[in-house]
Amino acid sequence: MNRRVMPVAAAGALVLAAAGWYLWRARGADDPNAALSLSGNVDVHQVELAFRVTGRISQMSVQEGDKVTAGQTLAQLDRVPFATDVAAARADVAQQQAQLEKTRRGYRVEEIAQARATVQQRAADLDNARVSLQRQQQLVAAGLVTHQQIDDAEARVRMSEAQLAGARDQLTLELHGSRIEDIQTQEAMLAAAEARLEKAQTALTDTTLLAPSAGIISVRAREAGAIVQAGQTVYTLTLNDPVWIRAYVPQPRLGRIKPGMAVNLSIDSMPGKHYQGTVGFISPDAEFTPKSVQTDQVRDDLVYRIRVIASDPDDVFRQGMPVTVRVPAAQPALARNR
Repeated sequence: MNRRVMPVAAAGALVLAAAGWYLWRARGADDPNAALSLSGNVDVHQVELAFRVTGRISQMSVQEGDKVTAGQTLAQLDRVPFATDVAAARADVAQQQAQLEKTRRGYRVEEIAQARATVQQRAADLDNARVSLQRQQQLVAAGLVTHQQIDDAEARVRMSEAQLAGARDQLTLELHGSRIEDIQTQEAMLAAAEARLEKAQTALTDTTLLAPSAGIISVRAREAGAIVQAGQTVYTLTLNDPVWIRAYVPQPRLGRIKPGMAVNLSIDSMPGKHYQGTVGFISPDAEFTPKSVQTDQVRDDLVYRIRVIASDPDDVFRQGMPVTVRVPAAQPALARNR
């Protein structure tokens, strides 16, 4: 072959190959059934753990990097002040309960008997005052008593009448027992005391910090002996079960993604290793491609966020880690109908 023809032929072959590759890729990109390769990251799920009450830390039970289970004790506050509050609240409840029982039962038999005796005494005093008044009225004509003495005797009669009326009213009150309003007031006071007891018991329970779910302690922010305020972070718990992968699907390929479909996952730290995942959520809202996701698409393309639930038998997924999500190509309709 002519030496001048060979370079031209080689250049032509390269052009044809490049054109073929471009047409193949463009056709694949336009093919809605082609396999998809999506870029995503392991979602960061962390919980800032804190006490709901203020106190002094008496014990810190776990270190950074420790795996914990749901309900495991992580830290403990000094319980003495809270236990004292519970004891005081419990005593208040007992006092209010006794007062309510007393109000419901009314007066004792001995108290009623005493009230009857008081009525009889007041009646006798009234009779004596009336007799004394009558005698002095008989002597006034003879000039043996003064008008002032008559006035004093009449005042004693009126006072005895008032005292007798008061004694009779007290006897009637004791016979009828406590008023319904008094009972209701005492019931409300007992309910308030019980609420204070429950609050004190809740505060005592809150002196123990428990893990809300399984995970890994990523931050230990305080040490034993420290005084912490309510809500001040003591630990940061990283949730790693289940593993959630956040990825984005271009709008033209959204029809390929269905909840529950299986996908393959791979990470850079485990080359050649593939993990199984399941699409668990598709966002109903479109958004622009996040800058943290590196794709071949234009940055302002509309995408939809999806969540993939991944299996992690090797315990290699870490929060924030980049993950490649591969959606297998759709099977032809003819093959699916066979």
